[in-house]
Amino acid sequence: MNLNKPEPIVGGSGPDSDVVVSSRVRLARNIAGFPFVNKASDPQRHEILNMVRRCRFPEKTASDMIWVDMMQATPHDRQLLVERHLISKQFADESSPRGVAITSDETISIMVNEEDHLRIQSMVSGFGLQDAFGSIDEFDRQLAESMDFAFDERWGYLTACPTNVGCGIRLSVMLHLPAIRMSNELDRVKRAAQELHLAVRGSHGEGSEVRGDFYQISNQVTLGRSEEELLDDFCLKVVPALVNYERSAREKIMDQKPELLDDRVHRARAVLQHARLLGTDESLKLLSRVALGVCLERFNDLELPDVHRLFLQIQPSHLRSSIGDPQASDETLRIARANLVRAALSGTG
Repeated sequence: MNLNKPEPIVGGSGPDSDVVVSSRVRLARNIAGFPFVNKASDPQRHEILNMVRRCRFPEKTASDMIWVDMMQATPHDRQLLVERHLISKQFADESSPRGVAITSDETISIMVNEEDHLRIQSMVSGFGLQDAFGSIDEFDRQLAESMDFAFDERWGYLTACPTNVGCGIRLSVMLHLPAIRMSNELDRVKRAAQELHLAVRGSHGEGSEVRGDFYQISNQVTLGRSEEELLDDFCLKVVPALVNYERSAREKIMDQKPELLDDRVHRARAVLQHARLLGTDESLKLLSRVALGVCLERFNDLELPDVHRLFLQIQPSHLRSSIGDPQASDETLRIARANLVRAALSGTG
């Protein structure tokens, strides 16, 4: 797979990119006449794969789609796709017939035979849910002309997980919330999210740990709500409120604890510029603080997209690709990671 270049969905660009790293819209769809994936036989799963490969994609992207047969993909390639948020970890770890179609710019991906027959995803940098929805809606309409989706007049789209029944849409934003974390306000945000039927998860979704102060916020309910209603809630209420909350927390820290802020961001950069061994979690934590320093103009020689690019480049499989050794040991990666980050952050702050 030609997925070694860490572009374009790296964060740090697009609307409200100081807080919103990326926006994603995902649709769950199942093909009428077939059992759900967990009840389907391997021959049925192969048939579903073949149906998707034969179907028509929107004309402007049809020749642009890359197909990855997950049964043939190496563990290294699977992990690359996970690190780029193109597939789920569950999908990567499965051994049954499955595949993923990806546009060359990686804004659209379609997992086939994950939890549902199709998981259609659109992802963009920054706060761009409307753009992501526009792209995925076009794909959904085109695919519906090539196959019949399982749909009930009362319940809507039928899905393997009851929480997706209805319009079958999952809206999510990846947020960088270091100031809320520093202000010990995270539990308050989580309680408010729960009251609004939102899920707060780590950067790789369900079951993933929070790393580097990155949080994925998504809707939990689709039944009885239209796509437009959910989109309006996110675009007009949920995301603006969270963005304003984080920005207010940053302003409060700058006003009340400027020495603490400067110590944290400059200390983080100093460690990264001089370390010879770096683990993934430590790097993410320190780079998160550097990114905060960039947003608050504590560094005049760094750009936010460059820092966000490092968040992807330091991931294990991306590092293994960059050094040309898919089997590189953890110790080798710790050295390579430190060298990469040290070079990227060289200069004076």
